[in-house]
Amino acid sequence: MVIAVVAAVSFLAVWPASAAPAVPHGGVTGPVLVRSGLGLRDVGEDGCEQGIERGSESGRARVAIVGASFTAGVGSGPSRSWAVLLARHLGWDAVVDGVPGAGYVRAGAGRPGARGPMAAELARAGLRALQPSLVIVQAGHDDIGVAPALERRRVERAVEMIRAEAPRARIALLTVFPGRSHRGASRTDRAIVAAARAADPAVVIIDPLAAGWRYARVRDGLHPTAAGSAWIAARVAGILREHGVRPAPAGAGVVCDAALA
Repeated sequence: MVIAVVAAVSFLAVWPASAAPAVPHGGVTGPVLVRSGLGLRDVGEDGCEQGIERGSESGRARVAIVGASFTAGVGSGPSRSWAVLLARHLGWDAVVDGVPGAGYVRAGAGRPGARGPMAAELARAGLRALQPSLVIVQAGHDDIGVAPALERRRVERAVEMIRAEAPRARIALLTVFPGRSHRGASRTDRAIVAAARAADPAVVIIDPLAAGWRYARVRDGLHPTAAGSAWIAARVAGILREHGVRPAPAGAGVVCDAALA
C-alpha cells in the first residue's frame, strides 16, 4: 500500500492547472493508490492503519470517499482526483476508493476483489473500524439506464450501510455529472436524490447535473482535466462548508487507499 502524508494546504496552490489527455475507463483501475507531490513513501498496509490510529488519538477527523471514475482520477490522474484534493484541503485522514464504471448497481472495471458497486466499496473502506466523521459517495453516471426502482433500492442500501457501520458520520452523495448527452441522466439523478433523502433526510446532496456544473474536461466530454478536478474539489468543499464541515487546523493528514482489510 502506498500512502502520502500531506500538509493541510490549499489544493489550488498545490496542483497545476494543466490539461490532461483523454483517458478511457480501462486506463485507471481502483482502488486508487494515492501519490503526493509532497513526497511518496511505501509504509505498507500496517503503516496506513497506524497513521490513521495516531490521527484518532490526536483527535484528527477522518473521511471515507468511495466512488467511480471521477474519484479514481480518470482524466486528471489518480493523485489529482477531486477526492484526493478535497482530503488534502480538509487536512483530514482519508480513505479513497475509486472504481471506474462503478455505480450503486454497476460493478465497474476494477480488478477482481476491488470492484464496485458502492456497497462493495463501502465494505472495503472498513467504516466500523475507521469511524469517519464524513462519508462521501460519488456515483450515478454509470447507472444511467438502470431501472429507477432498482437504483433507489441500491442507494437506500448504501445509506443504510453507512448508518449501521458509522452511525455518527455525516453522509454526502455526489450524484450524476453532466456529459455530452443527458439522455436518461436526469431520471437516474432524481432516483438517487429521492432515495437518499428518504433513507436519511440529513444526507448532503451535491448534484452536478441539476446545478449545471461547468469544469474543464478531457476530450471525452465528461471527465475532468487536472484543472477541472481542482474546480470540482473546490465546489464540493464549498458545499460541505455550507453544511458545517470545516478544514482541520494546519497539520498533517494521512491519505491512503481503501484496501485496509
